[in-house]
Amino acid sequence: MTDKLTNAQIAWRAAQDIADGAYVNLGIGFPEMVARFQPPGRQAIFHTENGILGFGEAPEPGAEDWDLINAGKKAVTLKPGTAFFHHADSFAMVRGGHLDVAILGAYQVAQNGDLANWSTGPKGVPAVGGAMDLVHGAKRVAVITDHVTKDGKPKLLAACTLPLTGVGCVTRVYTSLAVVDIQDGRFVLREKLPAISLDNLQAVTGAELHLDGAVGDLVVPEL
Repeated sequence: MTDKLTNAQIAWRAAQDIADGAYVNLGIGFPEMVARFQPPGRQAIFHTENGILGFGEAPEPGAEDWDLINAGKKAVTLKPGTAFFHHADSFAMVRGGHLDVAILGAYQVAQNGDLANWSTGPKGVPAVGGAMDLVHGAKRVAVITDHVTKDGKPKLLAACTLPLTGVGCVTRVYTSLAVVDIQDGRFVLREKLPAISLDNLQAVTGAELHLDGAVGDLVVPEL
């Protein structure tokens, strides 16, 4: 396979589509990286399920206050206007449709927008957490992921085979090879790495990639 984007580069590309002033929840782990790459002149307001809104960047090593953590148990800093609230109030924000964007990782995404990101099957640890609420509460749900699994199998599929987190919830996927929208139950290719052909990209995608106009070049900075 051709060279692919790093996790940081995928996160950078996803960050470019977050509007100024958007209320955003980033999934635990890889998606948290998106917060590093807000475009100049834009400032998202980040939410975490354990009850903080408007927190800042991670503190410098050694400067952590472990009373101030996000849902992934990572230390955060406070910004002017940061708000603290009860866990139940945090989920009321999610379920009430008050988040503009949720960005999560994935094991699988189906062409109809189904998402599987919490269990790899019977031997997996059941830890769906707040993801099931986020994917149906946020106004827009995006996924960032490698295009294939570690053993080269497609993550973008005709139908998910793993336990679902949400049904018909994902609208855009940012992968290590492409940017793909989900529209009318289909994968619609928006951008791809210039170095990979459409045929080669289709070969590592588990459902048909549809075209709707010109396909842009997926170009990101060295990070």
